[in-house]
Amino acid sequence: MHTKRILNFLIPLAALAISACSEPNDTQNAGIKKTKLCFITNVSADFWAYAEAGAKQAEREYDDIEVFFRVGDGTTTKQKQIVDDLLVAGVKGVAISPTSARNQIRMINEWAVDSTLITVDSDSPESDRICYLGTDNLAAGRQCGELIKEALPNGGKIMVFVGIKDMQNSIERFQGIKDVLAGTNIEVIDLRTDGGDASKARANAEDALTAHPDLAGMVGLWSYNPPACLEAVRSAGLLGKVQIIAFDEAPKTLEAIDEGEIFGTVIQNPYKFGYDSMVLLRDLINEGKSPTEAGIPENKIIHVDTRVLRKGEGLAYKAQCDAWKAEIAN
Repeated sequence: MHTKRILNFLIPLAALAISACSEPNDTQNAGIKKTKLCFITNVSADFWAYAEAGAKQAEREYDDIEVFFRVGDGTTTKQKQIVDDLLVAGVKGVAISPTSARNQIRMINEWAVDSTLITVDSDSPESDRICYLGTDNLAAGRQCGELIKEALPNGGKIMVFVGIKDMQNSIERFQGIKDVLAGTNIEVIDLRTDGGDASKARANAEDALTAHPDLAGMVGLWSYNPPACLEAVRSAGLLGKVQIIAFDEAPKTLEAIDEGEIFGTVIQNPYKFGYDSMVLLRDLINEGKSPTEAGIPENKIIHVDTRVLRKGEGLAYKAQCDAWKAEIAN
């Protein structure tokens, strides 16, 4: 065959080979199949930024998973839209903090048919989720109750604030507080909700101070509630007169603890929520482990420890939280 004709024959073959190598398929450049996993929050908060850092760290450590992190707006409608879209996009593993333990049972059961699904941070125990991974919220509520007793040794009236009262974590935290305060001289007036709206949270705190001038304490069960209470107390000139007891590790909360403006907080471990949930889903899907082999106990609950921070411990922990957030940018 003539040399020119040979070249004309070989060049298209080379081009075809290059094209075949560059076409998108189920593998990445390294030839490793990536399983799509997702983490869906209930609302937007700094707390969830730390969870995202943990989830992304798992993605960096394991080259066979791809992590999608999505933020809810406090409604079941938004979460349904997010999960439905992700399942269509090929997500195989779902970690979600349900906005309603009861109202999302059917929703979760449907998602569990098409994916490997666990609940994180807040549970829906009657659903078909494989397990719950997160805080023992009843125990954490009791920790908060003990902190309230420390802050108010002489007793008094308190108001409790949360985003959504139907979430399992809200239910259990509030119950834990009431368990510890039962029979004491501390009176829980009410539980006020804001639907995940930080502006509404501050308005609730301001209204409580106006309606109850003898209020001795304010308790925020979600991360943005304590800073909202702090703003209201500052504005009313009641710092030191109305004690604020917190949950979670919002930056303003941690700063205010060391300033003596917030008495203390019960912190969770959102970084571990994000990291451990992705590793668990990977074990179940990619490694083919049974729930028992993956470390899921018979009660289908994996608890992550909590602890209490008091004055002198806030800024040190804030530095750790800032480092987690910096990981996302990297």
